[in-house]
Amino acid sequence: MTGTDLVSAGTVPGGDSTRGDAGGRWQNRPRARWAIIIGATVLLAAVMLGAILVGPAGLSARGVVLSLVDALPGIDVDSGLTDQQHAILWQIRMPRVVLGALVGATLAIAGAAYQGVFRNPLADPYLLGVSSGAGLGATAAIVAGLSMSSAAVPTAAFIGGAAAVTATLLLGRTVGGGRSETVIILAGVAVAAFANAGQTYLMQRHSETLRQVYSWLLGRLATDGWNQIQVVVPYVLVTIAVVMAFRRTLDVMLVGDTEAASLGVEPVRVRLLLIAVATLGTAAVVSVSGLIGFVGIVVPHAVRMLVGPGHRLLLPLSVLVGAVFLVCADLLARTVIAPAELPIGVVTAAIGAPFFLLVLRRGRVAR
Repeated sequence: MTGTDLVSAGTVPGGDSTRGDAGGRWQNRPRARWAIIIGATVLLAAVMLGAILVGPAGLSARGVVLSLVDALPGIDVDSGLTDQQHAILWQIRMPRVVLGALVGATLAIAGAAYQGVFRNPLADPYLLGVSSGAGLGATAAIVAGLSMSSAAVPTAAFIGGAAAVTATLLLGRTVGGGRSETVIILAGVAVAAFANAGQTYLMQRHSETLRQVYSWLLGRLATDGWNQIQVVVPYVLVTIAVVMAFRRTLDVMLVGDTEAASLGVEPVRVRLLLIAVATLGTAAVVSVSGLIGFVGIVVPHAVRMLVGPGHRLLLPLSVLVGAVFLVCADLLARTVIAPAELPIGVVTAAIGAPFFLLVLRRGRVAR
């Protein structure tokens, strides 16, 4: 039997069997799994619709639903929305809600992938320096006088994040061949420290840009229509597809590299591939949203507590719950101090930090 066959049979620790886990009973029941996934999908649709309806310009639920139906090919219905309301729906609210869902889904599945390959429930998508590299790139673009609304800042942030992770992996390979997850993490710490030092230097030399830099660092989902979404969608789809394709392999890797190798898995190659893919998706969404913390830690951890560690259910639920979480966080950011707006990173930290501290205090870090 191959490693994936053993996982399916429930004979590999950490696989879909999850003996003794409160959520393990869902893992080997296909109908139950699909019921949970469909329920989470319906919840996401409801949350997105609610987020679209909330705002200073009143949009009726009926008008929004009919407008969405009218957008389907081959269907022509009158939504009853005015031209101004139609523009608000399709050029302001819809892109922002969709972007929030994409960012939340990507950060959550990237976090689940990181926690799987590193066998550490505290790992998150920013572990290897992507946030520090993206912050350095964005800061460099801002101090260069480029507008926050232009494509230059997201592009610089993406390049910075990707370059930081590339440097981390190259540095990790020079020490022990990059075969140990500990070596890779330590390399990420070193690269992140270097990027943070560079960013601090730029901020001190150009103090007049501090407000713009902190605005980006604290996260935001402001969009200029659908342009940003068109840029990040390919990265999001590739990230989700590749990580999902390795869901059984991630279960096998939970037993350790030596045991996984004996079951036919190449842990070093799989680890580097998933790190690269998850980080690429993270860098892409961070480049348009700024640094939004806790999504990649809290969401997979909460899902794991509910349904167990089996990645066959953990990964799709992380995508859906991550999208729900960030859309709700953005809704709070828009409404708590309206007409002003909170940085979404502040909202996710305010929600995520107490939750995670409570979990740690109770000693229930899910593995």
